[in-house]
Amino acid sequence: MSNFNKTYTTDAAFMLHGGDYNPDQWLDRPDILADDMKLMQLANTNTFSLGIFAWSALEPEEGVYTFEWLDEVIENIHQMSGRIILATPSGARPAWMSQKYPEVLRVNASRQKQLHGGRHNHCFSSKVYREKTQKMNRLLAERYGSHPALLMWHISNEYSGECHCDACQQAFRHWLKEKYNEDLKQVNDAWWGPFWSHTFNDWSQIESPSPIGEHAVHGLNLDWRRFVTDQTISFFENEVVPLKELTPAIPITTNFMADTHDLIPFQSLDYSKFAKHLDVISWDAYPAWHNDWESTADLAMKVGFINDLYRSLKQQPFLLMESTPSAVNWHPVNKAKRPGMHMLSSMQMVAHGSDSVLYFQWRKSRGSSEKFHGAVVDHDNSADNRVFQEVAEVGAALQQLSNVVGTNRPADVAILYDWENNWALNDAQGFGLQSKRYPQTLHDHYRPFWERDIPVDVITKEQDFSSYKLLIVPMLYLASEQTISRLKSFVADGGTLVMTYISGIVNEYDLTYMGGWHQDLQDLFGIKPIETDTLYPGDRNNVQYQGNTYEIKEYATVIENQSAHVEALYQEDFYAQTPAVTSNSHGQGKAYYIGGRLQDDFHRDFYQSLMNELALAPAVAVQHEKGVSVQVRQSKDKNYIFVMNFTEEAQTVAFEEAVKDMETGEELAGEVTLAKYEVKIVETLHNQ
Repeated sequence: MSNFNKTYTTDAAFMLHGGDYNPDQWLDRPDILADDMKLMQLANTNTFSLGIFAWSALEPEEGVYTFEWLDEVIENIHQMSGRIILATPSGARPAWMSQKYPEVLRVNASRQKQLHGGRHNHCFSSKVYREKTQKMNRLLAERYGSHPALLMWHISNEYSGECHCDACQQAFRHWLKEKYNEDLKQVNDAWWGPFWSHTFNDWSQIESPSPIGEHAVHGLNLDWRRFVTDQTISFFENEVVPLKELTPAIPITTNFMADTHDLIPFQSLDYSKFAKHLDVISWDAYPAWHNDWESTADLAMKVGFINDLYRSLKQQPFLLMESTPSAVNWHPVNKAKRPGMHMLSSMQMVAHGSDSVLYFQWRKSRGSSEKFHGAVVDHDNSADNRVFQEVAEVGAALQQLSNVVGTNRPADVAILYDWENNWALNDAQGFGLQSKRYPQTLHDHYRPFWERDIPVDVITKEQDFSSYKLLIVPMLYLASEQTISRLKSFVADGGTLVMTYISGIVNEYDLTYMGGWHQDLQDLFGIKPIETDTLYPGDRNNVQYQGNTYEIKEYATVIENQSAHVEALYQEDFYAQTPAVTSNSHGQGKAYYIGGRLQDDFHRDFYQSLMNELALAPAVAVQHEKGVSVQVRQSKDKNYIFVMNFTEEAQTVAFEEAVKDMETGEELAGEVTLAKYEVKIVETLHNQ
């Protein structure tokens, strides 16, 4: 892709730096609130999210509103030229509401009514809660919608979870009626009802999946997950009605998430659907830096993957809505960031497309579950400790990057990620129950490009494929005929496609394709997969590829060759000397099939061949060793180059052309040494 036009996520043409601020926890401490205003300036911050979880402070009793404290905080931040991201407080209800309107409480999958407490504990179908949230949001928009400090609306917080109450059961049945044209036979057909006598003859018989009821009908499970996404979006859309009506020019976001251990996309909601309803994508990043199960560079690669997925959802810059300047409080081991890591990890977010570095939280809570979660201001209330000083350094660095705001990362390579595919594949009672690891497999195919500084878009099945030279589709177990047709057209029109084992097995209803592999896939790849051999953890096979031997673990597809060129052969077992990797010309393009779960050494060599063949190269050439990452954001006339050392020792890099250090203005050329965890941000003219 080659669109170098800037896209501003908000009306702020500067990097946002700040984060979640909870003055409602300190209303009886005016001295603390006064200190906050001083410390915000010392930390070089400029933007704060307000009102998250503040409902009880805004409406302590039903119909009794106390906005004055928020008026004062907003005005104080405005007076120091700060900006506000104003949140709607629906993520956690006040106790009076749960007591008076118990229908707002969730029911779990075992049909147990939940008590008041926690957060994200409300029923998305509740008419009462929808009315209450919309009324509160209208009051916020009327009071603050024209305030010059208002930058963005932050809707609720980290939407998640599901409810199985009677209202949600009725909503689910209504959703099914719309999806299946009021035809119960279509539902029974899609869910393969005759199996275990699970045919329904009345809509009222359908229940959401439950551990005390039905949970092994895969079509039901898949549709329930789709419904949960749609019902969450419906609740969100109800929230934003008054905001769009009263403040149509103010952009709207809600913060997405990712799993913090393996850095995979959050699974409970299909963000590819949710993204269409947002003006700006934002997400909360909490990698376990310095962990004991992977290298710093490998974790950085996974962070890059999530960044590229969330950036690609709208093909524009995103916002880092939450991060920590030090430790979190929910990892099994909550390790502090080492000196230098906060700058490096923050700049990595910017390098992949973020126009902000925002934190949870500004000031540590004094009590309750997040009192030890990292913050800019610790319990010592000091600007002199290491963490505060590192935050101030990040803020100063961000002030030098205003020209980067709005720029994107054009890519010729895309990897396809699909939430529905992951749901269906995880549900499948076959293959290796613990070894499917779909998102992690995408990491493996992303890694060779990240290591070679080649930009990648991580896209979804609905997005346009046509602008990419290379499209990689690992483990696309669930593939509709429409998706298969689009893949076939992509190759016919000149694209290069890579697909792997366990792909194209079921349709969008999670029903297997009859007659073996879909005929369009057979035509496209020139092969027919016969069976999938699932290996025990200790099992191994090998393939020969371009004169070298590479190890296979966990999966190997037995392939019948029809017209494909054999790129690699299995070396062992009953399918020894049969195709393991194939390529096939189709129309103007080529389709590759990788039949086994090969390892990093194969992926590096295989994709290097494709990089050479397709002339895939970094936007700017910087020579470096493994563990250093170079990412480039581009405007019409400039390259903004982030050179990042994700290793625990000094690294030498070499610039092939002269560049300017964006912090010091110094010209750099040739070899430059980066200290442990150091990042250099440089610019050069962009030659289109």
